[in-house]
Amino acid sequence: MERFETEEQQIEAIKRFWKENGTVIILGAVLGLGGLWGWRYYNDSVISAKESASQAYQTSLSSFAETEDIQALSAFVNDNSDTGYAALAAMIVAQQAVLEDDFETAKAQLSVAAKGKSEIADVAKLRLAKVHVQLAEYEQAISQLETVNAPAFADQVNELKGDVLYAQGAYDEARAAYNLALVELPGNQTIKMKLDNIAYARTQAVSSNSEQ
Repeated sequence: MERFETEEQQIEAIKRFWKENGTVIILGAVLGLGGLWGWRYYNDSVISAKESASQAYQTSLSSFAETEDIQALSAFVNDNSDTGYAALAAMIVAQQAVLEDDFETAKAQLSVAAKGKSEIADVAKLRLAKVHVQLAEYEQAISQLETVNAPAFADQVNELKGDVLYAQGAYDEARAAYNLALVELPGNQTIKMKLDNIAYARTQAVSSNSEQ
């Protein structure tokens, strides 16, 4: 380490150091502060955007609660599709659309809510599969069910697969799917009733063939 005998030598050394390195240090400080302010600006912008989306969602939801008109919520979904609130609003719009037998609107809204890998997205995928079944779009329903990620929904996935297969007349495959659902929900009377329906449908099919 360099030693200095006098105060003058120390001052001269400091002057040399700043002459050689001062520009770099100042530039680094400016960049560092710029990055800090940029990060703070980014955080403030994100927080502000979330607050605005939250307020708009509450306003749209209040309008729907008063009038049951889905237009405000639909507009919110279109304007805020990149926020988590859009999925919630889309689910509400879809539910109302199903009540009005407007399955195409329900399908479009649930497609928005089904994006991503959250539990809300999985619920939307299950509901979207049901809409596909309602429209006899069986292949789309199966494809949608195969994208559900959460193991907690395994019973619903298998039950819906059973519904699709039953509607297609694939009774053996439907029975297998329902039995898988029963593994998750042993004693579920609805699923047992669906298994009984398969047995009845088979009996009817045999009788019809015999008459021919």
